[in-house]
Amino acid sequence: MTAVQLVEVGPRDGLQNEDAVLSVDDKIELITRSVASGATRIEAVSFVNPKRVPQMAGAEEVMAGVPRGGSVSYIGLVLNRRGLDRALAAGVDEVNVVVVATEEFSRRNQGCSVDEAVAAAHDIITDARTAGVPGTVTIAASFGCPFSGEVDPVRVGELVARIAECAPAEIALADTIGVGVPAQVRRLAELATRNAPNIPQRWHFHNTRNTGYANALTALETGAQALDASIGGFGGCPFAPAATGNIASEDLIYALDRSGVETGVNMDVLVDAATWLGSALGKDVPGFLGRAGGFPPR
Repeated sequence: MTAVQLVEVGPRDGLQNEDAVLSVDDKIELITRSVASGATRIEAVSFVNPKRVPQMAGAEEVMAGVPRGGSVSYIGLVLNRRGLDRALAAGVDEVNVVVVATEEFSRRNQGCSVDEAVAAAHDIITDARTAGVPGTVTIAASFGCPFSGEVDPVRVGELVARIAECAPAEIALADTIGVGVPAQVRRLAELATRNAPNIPQRWHFHNTRNTGYANALTALETGAQALDASIGGFGGCPFAPAATGNIASEDLIYALDRSGVETGVNMDVLVDAATWLGSALGKDVPGFLGRAGGFPPR
């Protein structure tokens, strides 16, 4: 049977663009529900400046309260050395570093050029590895940029090659604004495999234009070892206009389960978690499975 890892990003990417700011206890509850679903990799927190992203405040307190033990690995998003120091002190199991594929979005998102972001990623991944913590580098806006438009896949492939020089544990390609289609997934997978043949690929899709699930299944066909998704389909990027709608974890698991793909994640627990999160945020759940139910019915 084919297998793929679900990387549950709801506690980080799912919350960072919401108007409501959850309490530390509610964030821990969301993570606890993620663990209960069987998710073994959870992007739990972001070590960014809370003045820029107030939804991500309290990262250290959240990490101090998450369930420990078992096989779950907690991921912290970091953008600089200060973020890495905080992440290591908080006891994350992995770090995720972001490099944006375009200059304008990089400066708006991280306040630096692409070259500066690549250099920072090299330092963070190297220092994290020295500390015994593996790291992923995510290339954001790999499929399109809200400010610059189309992104040349060759440019993304070149970034993959540059990032591969620091030997991250994984490289993730992200459709940050949900503009990608399966043909782009195949092209980027080909370039990533050619330019970083020994580094596992992880993919991050948004369903902004209703192509996220098709893209995820296409990535699986090209050899993806991990797929990001967010409970309920909540999420987006606060620095990109209309960057809404991560693919919903429960909807993705439904598609994978029905396709004979092993994830070890319980879809029904995710549905319940999505309902809880919608109530906590005061919003309708974007995902579909909570409305339609699985098949066959329980």
